[in-house]
Amino acid sequence: MHKARLEAFSDGVIAIIITIMVLEMKVPHANNFEALWELRSVFMSYVLSFVYVGIYWNNHHHMLQATHSVNGGILWANLHLLFWLSLVPFASGWMGENHFTALPVALYGVVMLMNAVAYTILAYKLVKHNGKDSLLAKAFGKDWKGKVSMVIYATAVALSWVCSWVSFGLYVVVACIWFIPDRRIEDKIGTV
Repeated sequence: MHKARLEAFSDGVIAIIITIMVLEMKVPHANNFEALWELRSVFMSYVLSFVYVGIYWNNHHHMLQATHSVNGGILWANLHLLFWLSLVPFASGWMGENHFTALPVALYGVVMLMNAVAYTILAYKLVKHNGKDSLLAKAFGKDWKGKVSMVIYATAVALSWVCSWVSFGLYVVVACIWFIPDRRIEDKIGTV
């Protein structure tokens, strides 16, 4: 089956996720800098989560550009990814509202880890559907970024009970790893 509906649906869900995240940021009632300063944790959490959702949208787009068609398994794998992405606003909001305390930071890491797992499953399904000799398969290669990211997430979840700010820093590290554009697919199929 054609991939157009999957792309359109995914783009719509991701747009809603971003909208929910920004709507969760409550406007302060006071009109001074102190009121804004009180929202710093919420804002930091929002910025990190916005970057993550943007990274997933960008890489999802590139991955589907290298795909000719999809099947039922891919549709379910995509829904699995969208499920975990849809939990980002909740985890992000809880982490920010609680000023990066251990349990919310750990939950955020679990949600990010599950997003990475779901993305890996989707990528695996797409590669399997397109063939091991496809450009997509060659572009993914050993996927060191994905594997390293999952290890960092798991480490950050464990460390959240020791120092939640170290965990938050590790989440920023993973975002930085992926913020640098992943050119594997573009390099294999040209500009998309």
